[in-house]
Amino acid sequence: MQEKIFRERDWKLFRSKIADWQESYMDRLNKEYIELLSKDANTSEKFWRLDKRIKEDKKKAGVQLEMSRSKLINNIISLINDGAISFENLEEFSDELKETVSAFIER
Repeated sequence: MQEKIFRERDWKLFRSKIADWQESYMDRLNKEYIELLSKDANTSEKFWRLDKRIKEDKKKAGVQLEMSRSKLINNIISLINDGAISFENLEEFSDELKETVSAFIER
């Protein structure tokens, strides 16, 4: 029963944090896009680079993800792997969640 309580608490905490994490990540992406567009290159070259980059980035968990409790661990791992968050962002989560995420990341 205690495991279920931790999962519920972690799920609620994740839901309360994900929007800010994604906003912060997309803000960083927007700054990178501005930098890309500011480079000295042909307009069409910059356009197509940006188009390619946005197509890649919008598939990342830092931009969009499927919100389901069963995908909680996978979503957190994807956010870390994409650079949207770091392990330090998990400070408030249960030790079980942090240990599980850590084990997957170390693989």
